[in-house]
Amino acid sequence: MSEKNIAEIGVIGGTGLYAIEGLTDIREIEIDTPFGKPSDNLIYGKLASIPVVFLPRHGRKHAFLPGEINQRANMWALKSIGVKTIISASAVGSLKEEIAPTHFCIPDQFVDETKGRISSFFGNGIVGHVPMAHPFCSAIQKIIYDEAIKLGIKTHFGGTYCCMEGPQFSTKAESEMHRKLGYSVIGMTMATEAKLAREAGFCYAPVSMITDYDAWKEEEEVSQELVSERMKVNILNMRKLLISVIPLIGKAACKDSCASMTKGCLITHKENFPKETYEKIRLILD
Repeated sequence: MSEKNIAEIGVIGGTGLYAIEGLTDIREIEIDTPFGKPSDNLIYGKLASIPVVFLPRHGRKHAFLPGEINQRANMWALKSIGVKTIISASAVGSLKEEIAPTHFCIPDQFVDETKGRISSFFGNGIVGHVPMAHPFCSAIQKIIYDEAIKLGIKTHFGGTYCCMEGPQFSTKAESEMHRKLGYSVIGMTMATEAKLAREAGFCYAPVSMITDYDAWKEEEEVSQELVSERMKVNILNMRKLLISVIPLIGKAACKDSCASMTKGCLITHKENFPKETYEKIRLILD
């Protein structure tokens, strides 16, 4: 197994997801990228003999705010070791009564309300525009949903993830506005990650783990204490889901051409690429 072909499946999420029963051959992989250090070392292991790598999005010490996460470095690091499919787990608030705390949601759309985050590998002399109409890998999403239902995890398929800037939680006015706009869940990380994943050619599938009702539900005001308590339940369910899903992912056939989304997206001709910029994103373009 070469350093360029370590694992085809990557999981991005919170601390604890890589503490999975049955995970063997565990080791850490330290990677430097042209964009700096990723959030943490990658955690490698085998689940049912299948290689998989885990990346704590905020670092194992949870040291990075949502807007501070080096998302480009995270994507580059996963790409550099051969990852093709990413399962992204994140805590969110619900904007709909029926999507209750400790439920899961598999969104099929997102709206990006973040401000000033770097969400593209392009720029600095190389211009490209990838399609984002359908931002996630539908084949992987179906596997995740079907397995969650089999495991008895209450899971909702479809809906829009609203990505807010944070790190503050919503005001009640913001929460009510997002409900009127028809959004399903709200979080602080996924949109930037999804955009870079698309540019890097990953099959990317998010799982939203519900911790609260944001700020719209009068009888339940969101707090970090409440979020943390419910996250314990969500992490246990997510571990069970990963054990079930990971052995199936390698057999899934992508129907959305995720790996070839960058084909035809470049506006700048190769002969006009600045050398330094090209070297930084060569892995992505290749």
